[in-house]
Amino acid sequence: MDRYDLALIGFGGVNRALAELIRDRGERLRSELGFDLRIVAITDLRLGSLMQADGIDVAQVLAMRAGESFAGLVGGDAEARNEYVIRNSTADIVVEATFTNPLDGQPAVSHVTWALESGKHVTTTNKGPIALAGAGLKSLAAEYGVRFEYEGSVLSGTPILRFAKQQLAGAGLTAVEGILNGTSNYVLGRMEAGLSLADAVAEAQGLGYAEADPTADIEGSDVQLKVVILANELLGANLTTADVERVGISVVSAEDIVAAATQGKRWKLIGSARRLPDGTVTGRVAPVAVAADHPLQGISGATNAVKFETELLGDVTVSGPGAGRVETAYALLSDIIAIDSSVRSGLVATSAV
Repeated sequence: MDRYDLALIGFGGVNRALAELIRDRGERLRSELGFDLRIVAITDLRLGSLMQADGIDVAQVLAMRAGESFAGLVGGDAEARNEYVIRNSTADIVVEATFTNPLDGQPAVSHVTWALESGKHVTTTNKGPIALAGAGLKSLAAEYGVRFEYEGSVLSGTPILRFAKQQLAGAGLTAVEGILNGTSNYVLGRMEAGLSLADAVAEAQGLGYAEADPTADIEGSDVQLKVVILANELLGANLTTADVERVGISVVSAEDIVAAATQGKRWKLIGSARRLPDGTVTGRVAPVAVAADHPLQGISGATNAVKFETELLGDVTVSGPGAGRVETAYALLSDIIAIDSSVRSGLVATSAV
């Protein structure tokens, strides 16, 4: 396969960053990867829909100003016609990067479903489809002979899913625990510096780490979804969010912070999944005061990290960025590379379009 045509569903920070990578590093990517990337469709709530089978002028789209829409372009429409574009574009790969409801995974679950049913490969950074509908979507991908990739669903650009599946294969993975949310980690760090929870959250919002509604980060529901993914993907479980106990960092007081410091400990919001001796897998999200010898204690700011517990290697810890538009766009790129590897090995077709 010399080229993959992409349909970008959602054109916010992540897919825009991917478009910028294609615009700015296209020649280098072609040289390093052995294939071209071309964008043939885009949908966005603000801009509408755009389909051009011969390839979209990425520079032109990226230069569009606030208030403009795709309606003025050939193949453009002021409405974001997601289903129509996903099913009818000439794309080989659908790149799904929209907002997702953490309760039902929508609209991303539908976007992924439509793409797989249309014989298109899919990459997404959304947690919802994998945590809430992963088994069904993977089955659908197998039925239609296409790939469904989601490396960025847990730690953005830090590739922990493939690392564990490929590099730790045979090592006897028994547990995974990590700092899976950079916002909560940043807030706890600022509380150590003397800020109140409210002030630390406000500071995180000012820096772009926290959303206007920080509940998912502070109360742990973001991490809860990621624990479900880790448990099911890496430990062979079949957990739902209802199976994962969740406690957020709002229970950590200033007094708790001080008391932990006097013992050489630091509070971290830890998401964990563990296989018990009887073979069952449990999941938990809770603030933990970790000691100085714990590999996660030194993870500061918005950085994320995961500790893998194995029978043959002991503990293996991986850290890296858990957020960022370029970092997350790289996760999408890594998925596209994985899709290409499957195509070249004959495991799947280019696409069924």
